Amino acid sequence: MTLENISVAIEFLLLGFSNDPEMQPILFGLFLFMYLVTILGNVLIILAISSDSHLHTPMYFFLCNLSFVDICFTSTNIPKMLVNIKTQNKSISYTGCLTQICFVLTFVGLENEILMMMAFDRFVAICNPLRYNVIMHPKICGLPVLISLLISVLDALLHTLMVLRLSFCTDPEIPQFFCELAHVLKLACSDILINNILVYILTSLGGVVPLSGIIFSYTRIVFSILKIQSGGGKYKAFSICGSHLLVVSLFYGTGFGVYLSSSATHSSRKSAIVSVMYTLFTPMMNPFIYSLRNKDMMGALRKLTSRISFH
Repeated sequence: MTLENISVAIEFLLLGFSNDPEMQPILFGLFLFMYLVTILGNVLIILAISSDSHLHTPMYFFLCNLSFVDICFTSTNIPKMLVNIKTQNKSISYTGCLTQICFVLTFVGLENEILMMMAFDRFVAICNPLRYNVIMHPKICGLPVLISLLISVLDALLHTLMVLRLSFCTDPEIPQFFCELAHVLKLACSDILINNILVYILTSLGGVVPLSGIIFSYTRIVFSILKIQSGGGKYKAFSICGSHLLVVSLFYGTGFGVYLSSSATHSSRKSAIVSVMYTLFTPMMNPFIYSLRNKDMMGALRKLTSRISFH
């Protein structure tokens, strides 16, 4: 049997969190609860924005897309993790693993770019308020989202196709609860130089460029806010950006934590715990951050819940 045939026939083992049978029901219940809260919270954000005409603005359009991406991102890996915990079966097929890699990279890239668009929206609103309706016209806001989706899909497909050329000689163990590209590459028994070069180049373009755009936007925003004379005006400007800054900090903070843990440790438990913060905790917290700190969102959510209760 050739190495290629062996690779197609193998199953990856997702080591996850704990082998203790007594811990499995606790882990299952905890992550099921977090997953349901994530889905419910983000669905409510989408429904509230869609049902309230006052929220049909670029800022909430991007927030609606962010919630949709968070739903897709968590649904890519959490259901499989729950099934593995419930059945106490750590395996995932070769095809399933590659599919997970492709979808995870797609939604991570898309979330990265949507956060940059949201920062640019805040930059225009604060630094160029008179030109806001021209620059951020609702009819053209969908175009950058579609372009970002296309770029993210192409990036994910390229990485996935490059993994297809690798050989895996035995049943490899991944110190994670989902198939992460960095860990899968380490398990290959063929040369991964091209894969690593591709990862560094595309990560620089897909990660550093959006982050640089966010930093540039907020640098300009801070300078503009400092020029405002009234304390009330400064507070209002900071409050506009507060929720987004908190989400950006969570996303990139936990993202860098995953990257460092993947590079520095092979501990299944440590790597998996850090990844939960990135793949589940951050998407779960986003709806709370945007709703609790935003009077317009709270009002839209109240209207939505009252309609649901009435029907």
